[in-house]
Amino acid sequence: MALEMRQQMKLTQQLVMTPQLQQAIKLLQLSRLELQEVVQQELEENPVLDELTELEEPKEPDTLELSEQESSPLQEGDSFQELKVNEETIREMDWDTFLEGYNYSAGEQYNDDDDDRPSFENMLTKKGTLSDHLIWQLNMGKFTDEEMRIGTEIIGNVDEDGYFRSTTEEVALVCGCDQGFVEEVLAQLHDFDPMGVVARDLRECLLIQVRLLEMEGTVVESIIRDHLKGLELRNYRQIGRALGVEIKDVLLASRIISNMEPKPGRIFQQDDIQYISADIFVYKIGEEYVVTLNEDGLPNLRINPLYLSDGKLGPLLDQKAESYINDKTRSALWLIKSIQQRQRTIYKTAKSIVKFQREFFDKGIEHLKPLVLRDVADDIGMHESTISRVTSNKYMQTPQGLFELKYFFNSGISIGDGEFIASESVKNKIKEILESEDLRKPFSDQRLAELLAKGNIIIARRTVTKYREMLRIGSSSERKRLY
Repeated sequence: MALEMRQQMKLTQQLVMTPQLQQAIKLLQLSRLELQEVVQQELEENPVLDELTELEEPKEPDTLELSEQESSPLQEGDSFQELKVNEETIREMDWDTFLEGYNYSAGEQYNDDDDDRPSFENMLTKKGTLSDHLIWQLNMGKFTDEEMRIGTEIIGNVDEDGYFRSTTEEVALVCGCDQGFVEEVLAQLHDFDPMGVVARDLRECLLIQVRLLEMEGTVVESIIRDHLKGLELRNYRQIGRALGVEIKDVLLASRIISNMEPKPGRIFQQDDIQYISADIFVYKIGEEYVVTLNEDGLPNLRINPLYLSDGKLGPLLDQKAESYINDKTRSALWLIKSIQQRQRTIYKTAKSIVKFQREFFDKGIEHLKPLVLRDVADDIGMHESTISRVTSNKYMQTPQGLFELKYFFNSGISIGDGEFIASESVKNKIKEILESEDLRKPFSDQRLAELLAKGNIIIARRTVTKYREMLRIGSSSERKRLY
């Protein structure tokens, strides 16, 4: 059979992801703060896009007729009068009130009710690190130049937890000195603050703290030196027999050890406090729940009136500039419409969630119902993938607290008679049971499954184990407290 080439026409349909559609999908899954950054960047890059001020009346983006002359706060011919200040005025000025509203670190003045005031937790421009703190102590100590060089090399190999992650052999090789000399410098660094820093392992870290607390020769030191594994397993009787001491002495020593710091560098790991800003607010007014979107910080966008002047700029522009302005105008219009579509979709999704989870908003987590993306998608006439994007990185402030939108979507567990209970409600019941258990005889996962079965919640032991681990609760042996 001979091979030949032919031309054949074929009619097919396929979905093409245009740049505009890709932008709309991207905006849909952004959080409110991320959306603010995108809008701000577009305002800087697109000269056609403009922000409507609070003094101007907002108009729909579809109706872009704007007056040729816009009012401005200051007209030509207006002038300012110079304020004359005499010594008496200065003397009567309330400087305390003035200084209360002034932020020295930011160099700006804020009103007491100004939401833009920076939080006091994040006032420092740079936080001190563990390395900086150790280097400062090294410079303040009486060290020779050679000891300073070795000490700096050792501190450079200290991790964020405060542990020395190299070896004295490597430091000696780098510095070209004797290993014994490096050991001497390392021993001096063990006296630095915080206690236990520059240790090579947990045992050495705790022994350094024992020495600085002047508890050498006690049961505490003996347990740390020889019975750390037994302490971890809570074999108090075995430790007592091995050390020849009473059980109460072992318990007292274990309590002291538990108050020691296993990670000395932890205090230098404090990150800036990040606050969650709700995208949606749900209020109960009478017997109904009202959903509102948080648009605080989102600018009211419009097309710059200068580029809507009915061809007045036409004679001043060449073909290339006119094409550039047309492209930027289309981009700005699509961004405005995409943001409006995003807000409408979030609002519809939130309203649907409130409708499905009405009992949760009324009574709490015990009444959270099973819910999947398809339920909400069918309710508002959208695709599941759209609902998935809407619920990503979005938070809802409700009368029951602040929750991520994905929190309201969870699988259901049968409780008989055709009824189902949400998995989050089962986790909450497990947590309540474990909070009231006797720590001397903690419940096993099998016993938890039996207790849940008495409440018509039939789940397997392995499911109980999975939920317990998701709650970050230890096993029965880890929770057990004999004394």
